[in-house]
Amino acid sequence: MLTSDTFSYTVQARCSPAEAAALLSDLTRQGELHPLIVRVRRVPSRPGARASYTINDRLAAGPLHFRTTYHADVLISEDDEIVTVARQWPATTVRNHTRLRAEPDGLVRIDVEITLSAPTLLFRYAFRQARVAHLALATRLGAALDRAGDPPPPA
Repeated sequence: MLTSDTFSYTVQARCSPAEAAALLSDLTRQGELHPLIVRVRRVPSRPGARASYTINDRLAAGPLHFRTTYHADVLISEDDEIVTVARQWPATTVRNHTRLRAEPDGLVRIDVEITLSAPTLLFRYAFRQARVAHLALATRLGAALDRAGDPPPPA
């Protein structure tokens, strides 16, 4: 039996929606932001995907540390919307729906909704790990995009 739940967050950054979309839709760059990721490899795109990846995370359960491997697909990659789906054994799916909107003063608003489904016995652990990791990613995302939008220092 599967259990599912959703959490969301919002980030604002001083950049364009296109700059934010470029970072968020290139999962090879997620290692810069996501605290659990240790390796991302682009692989041939699966049917229906704009891009596909194999990702390795480092997780902890009490004193035990272990690595996991999962597959992620970018399904939609536009300047105003990104949808990714990650799948991991056993029967665990994380769907990320991101909407981007330009705001006054050169800001972009990034609204992210994460939906996780997992077997009931694993759900609490998986949901807690996903939520902590993505909220940490959110705090890093704003800073990374603000730096990306900064003009280069004078020579």
